Amino acid sequence: MISRRQFVSLAAIAPFAGTVLCKAGVAAEGDHQREDKNMSIQSGQKVLFQGDSITDCGRSRENLADLGVGYPFLIEQWLTAAYPDRKIEFVNRGISGNCVDHLKARWKEDCLDLKPDWISILIGVNDSARRTASNDKTTPDTYEQDYRDILLQAKKASGARFILCEPFILNTNEDVQRYREEIDMKVEVVHRLAKEFDAALIPFDKIFQKVCQYREPAFWAADGVHPSNYGHMLMAQHWIQAVGG
Repeated sequence: MISRRQFVSLAAIAPFAGTVLCKAGVAAEGDHQREDKNMSIQSGQKVLFQGDSITDCGRSRENLADLGVGYPFLIEQWLTAAYPDRKIEFVNRGISGNCVDHLKARWKEDCLDLKPDWISILIGVNDSARRTASNDKTTPDTYEQDYRDILLQAKKASGARFILCEPFILNTNEDVQRYREEIDMKVEVVHRLAKEFDAALIPFDKIFQKVCQYREPAFWAADGVHPSNYGHMLMAQHWIQAVGG
């Protein structure tokens, strides 16, 4: 059963849901069978979402099955409706405020022990803010080393496949824009790692920059970091497309 917060999140983007679900293959039985062959996530598999507050998005710490009210929740709802024959488990372990070194510190408990088949990672905005604000020692090289380390651990442990997401910011204020240089460097790291690990790559930073040509940045993320309902819906749509849904 979905929570009231999740219901509100779905209601806010309901006008778009039909389009996304039709693309996912529920419009007609023939379409479903055709698209089904392109969907990478198989029945019985587990998908783990990892990251910071953008992924966390208010998930319950008491109910570990709770996905929050952001893009992981929307992805689970749409793919479950689009592919009711597939029993896919979705797990969210994003934690607000996390940087990549936090992921590394909790990787055994919040990744390896869960034995996921797919791992979706969105991390980097806090690393960028921390370094910009305090000249933190987390250099782009350290970010890449820690990121590569957790991917290697997961690959060795379970042979999981990866969905790597560009960290992003939107130009809503000068404070956020100070992170741009750091974000750009981390985007380059994610691209290198996606190629190295044969991962699906979701260019969220590029996607948001493009849609800001049509709607003001604050429409997608009021503070330039945390997406609105529309921002999360946009993320979910591109994530679904990346796995062939």
